[in-house]
Amino acid sequence: MGSFFWNLGAFIVALGVLVAVHEFGHFWVARRNGVKVERFSIGFGKAIWRRMGKDGTEYVVAMIPLGGYVKMLDSRVEDVPAELHDQAFNHKSVWARMAIVVAGPMANFVFAIFACWLMFLIGIPSVKPVLNSVTPTSVAAQGGLSSGMEIIAIDGKKVRTWEEVNFALLGRLGDDKTVFTVTDTAGQQRDAQLLLADWQFNPEVESPITALGLVPEGPSLTLDVANVVENGPAEAAGVQLGDTLVAINGEKLVDWRQLVTAVQASPEIEMELEVQRNGQSQKLMLTPARQEHADRVIGFAGLAPAVLPVADEYRFDLRYGPLAAIGEGIGRTWDLSVLTFQMLGKLVTGVVSVDNLSGPISIAKGAGATADYGLVYFLGFMALVSVNLGIINLMPLPVLDGGHLLFYIIEAVTGRPVPEKVQEVGFKIGAALLFMLMGLALFNDFARL
Repeated sequence: MGSFFWNLGAFIVALGVLVAVHEFGHFWVARRNGVKVERFSIGFGKAIWRRMGKDGTEYVVAMIPLGGYVKMLDSRVEDVPAELHDQAFNHKSVWARMAIVVAGPMANFVFAIFACWLMFLIGIPSVKPVLNSVTPTSVAAQGGLSSGMEIIAIDGKKVRTWEEVNFALLGRLGDDKTVFTVTDTAGQQRDAQLLLADWQFNPEVESPITALGLVPEGPSLTLDVANVVENGPAEAAGVQLGDTLVAINGEKLVDWRQLVTAVQASPEIEMELEVQRNGQSQKLMLTPARQEHADRVIGFAGLAPAVLPVADEYRFDLRYGPLAAIGEGIGRTWDLSVLTFQMLGKLVTGVVSVDNLSGPISIAKGAGATADYGLVYFLGFMALVSVNLGIINLMPLPVLDGGHLLFYIIEAVTGRPVPEKVQEVGFKIGAALLFMLMGLALFNDFARL
C-alpha cells in the first residue's frame, strides 16, 4: 500500500508539472497576442483551490489531475461584448492562433531540454558499455561480439553508457541489421554487423540489450540469497537468507542466470534445490509459482541474490558544465523525440505491438520507480514524458493541438476558415479515436498489474 501512495504522489507531481508547463505555453503566447485568458486550470472537475489574479485570469487547481486547460475569450462559445472583440481568440489573425496552439507542445520540448540540462549539470551515474560476456548462439555472438569489448557507436552514432545503447537498440526494432563499432581488449577498433531479422523481445520480461545477447559489465549477481519473498515458493521450500545456492535438479549452478532460466522453464513443477547453509549441504524441494505474461507462462521462485557493485573502472558520472550541458540537453531531447517518432511509426505499421501502449497506471509506476532512484532519474523520466506529450499533442487529431493547427494551416492556405460543421465532425472523430487509444492503454495497464 505504501508503494501505491508513493507512485501516486510521484505521478501527480510529474503530471502536474508537465501539464502546467504545457498550459503555460498556451497562456503566455495568448497573452502576448492580446487574447484575454479567463481561466488557467491544472486538472479537471471540481476546484480544490482557486484564485482570481490581478490580470483578470482565474487560476484553478482541480480534483482530477489528468490534464488541464486554458479558457480564452472566444465569441464562438459565448457572447463577447463589442469592446472586448479585439481580445477574443477567434478574432485574432490565423498566424496568431497558430502560434498560440503550437506554444503548448513547444513548451513541453523546452521543459525537456531544461530537465536534461539539469541532469547533465548534476551528473548522471553511468556505466561504460563494456561487455562482461555474450550469450552463446545469440544475435550478438553471431555478429562477432565477445567479452571485454567496449561499444563506442551504433550505426555511426556515439554511445557512452548502457542507457544510450538501450535507446539506440529500441530504435532498431523491425530493422534488418545494425552495425556496432567496438574496441576489443587490445584497443583495436572495428565494426560488427548484427543481423536483426529474428531479433524479438518482450519489454515486460527483458531489455533489448539482454534480448540481443549482450551481458553488460555491471553489478555481479552472486549465488548468495539476499531476499526471500514472504509466503513465496522459496520460503515454502525452506530457503533462508544467507543460503548459497549450489545446484538445481542435480546440475551445478555457475551463475544466477542459470537458476533463473531453470525456474522460469518450470512453472508448478517440483525441482530439487541444493543449498549450502552454515557449512553444510541441504536439499530442498522447490515448486515455482505460475506467472502469466502477454505471450508466455513462466515460473517464479520468490528470491533474490546478493549483488556485488560495479567495479570502479567502469563507473563514471556523465557531467558537464553549465554551457556544455545546454548542448547535451538539446541533443538528448532530440534523441528522445526521434525515438518517439520511430516508435509511433512502428506502432502504426505493426512492428511494435499495441500491447506496448501505456496509460496513467504505467506512468505512475514509472514515476514512482524513478523517484526511488533519485532526482536525476526522475528528471530523465519527466523529460521523456514531456517529449511524448509534446509529440502526441502535435498529432493531427482535431481534438488535439495538432488538429487545431491543421485547420489553421488550411485556413492560411485557402484564405478562409474550415467550415464549423466540418470542424465539429472532425472533433467528434478525433475524440472517438483518442478515447479508443486511452481505453487500450488503460486495458494494457490493468493487464500488467
